[in-house]
Amino acid sequence: MLRRFKDAKILMYSHDTFGLGHLQRCRAIAHALAEDYRGLQILIISGATIAGAFNYRARVDFVKIPSVIKLRNGEYTPLEEHIDLKDLLKVRQSMIFNAAESFAPDIFIVDKEPLGLHGEVEETLVYLKARGTRLVLGLRDIMDSPHLLDAEWKRKEVLPRIGDIYDDIWVYGPKEFYDPLTGLDVPETVRAKMNFVGFLQRSLSDRVVKEDTIHGLPRGGYLLVTPGGGGDGAEMVGNVIDAYHATPDLPLPALVVLGPYMRASDREALIARAADLPQLHIIEFDNQMEKVIAGAAGVVAMGGYNTFCEILSFDRPALIVPRVQPREEQLLRAWRARELGLVEMLLPEEAADPARMGAALAALPDQPAPSANGRGLRLEGLTHISELVGGWLDAAERGHLKLVRG
Repeated sequence: MLRRFKDAKILMYSHDTFGLGHLQRCRAIAHALAEDYRGLQILIISGATIAGAFNYRARVDFVKIPSVIKLRNGEYTPLEEHIDLKDLLKVRQSMIFNAAESFAPDIFIVDKEPLGLHGEVEETLVYLKARGTRLVLGLRDIMDSPHLLDAEWKRKEVLPRIGDIYDDIWVYGPKEFYDPLTGLDVPETVRAKMNFVGFLQRSLSDRVVKEDTIHGLPRGGYLLVTPGGGGDGAEMVGNVIDAYHATPDLPLPALVVLGPYMRASDREALIARAADLPQLHIIEFDNQMEKVIAGAAGVVAMGGYNTFCEILSFDRPALIVPRVQPREEQLLRAWRARELGLVEMLLPEEAADPARMGAALAALPDQPAPSANGRGLRLEGLTHISELVGGWLDAAERGHLKLVRG
């Protein structure tokens, strides 16, 4: 679009307690908007421990707030054990508010958590609404199973607050794939604000596309094994290692990216288990996973939102072994994607059978790509978001909407 908006500002919030998906969504949106609109400044508030490990386009920056991690039982705890959670949340809340007050955004986009972690962003939302900032809630295609999401949101009294506070709700997926609020008693005031923008597509530069090897392996000549951030991915990676032991004649080697959040003990144990398998190449992290996925003959993943969008964007055959607790988001996404013929799936107990996993790995390179059964699912999320934002900023510039200025 290459339009220019003088002094326009967008603030984004990503609570980031587990995995990389929240920050990656925000980066994808921010980079697309910065590329389309010159003069636009974007600031991402992130709790991701490795927010600084990624590259950011010009006019996109981030503020790192103290990290809180989500345990396997769904509870939260500070990354540093000597800090009390309540005290840390007060620091995070203050930093979020101060960033919003100083940056004075025209648009504030909140990822997934409507009121923030433990309500930490509600004060900022109320403040920005009073100043005339347009408030947007971004929901991934699937939040959780309806009964779990309904119980959580009723406990937090989320739906009434969404209706009162937010101007718009973006769903990062097409409506025909899944409705993230299905099964909930959603007020019409909230439904009216929902816009299913589509999946957030990813792309690569021509220079990267032309690279012949990825981590020493030929493009198109390896299977990628990725548990996303890796915090709960050790079991899935272990299943792959067991399958290579049980089926040593698998046709392709595997590149295993463990993820930055995998526990050191799990990482060391997996590397030791794979030490006698020359077909397995193990690395901890790559900040350009789009390139790694695009170069793979097939992808084995847990099916988080970010990885799923990359699989669709680069049209890679995929085998999904989803997380099934404490959230059922990945399970529901994998079920729906398999139902549509986009991916194959093994439940964790099925993937634990080395023979069954080995057979699935052997078949993966010849599996149809998602586009073969795409059912017209849109990969236009970033395009639609850019159109929406451009329309708002254009109307504001013409005086039809209020633009916030510090």
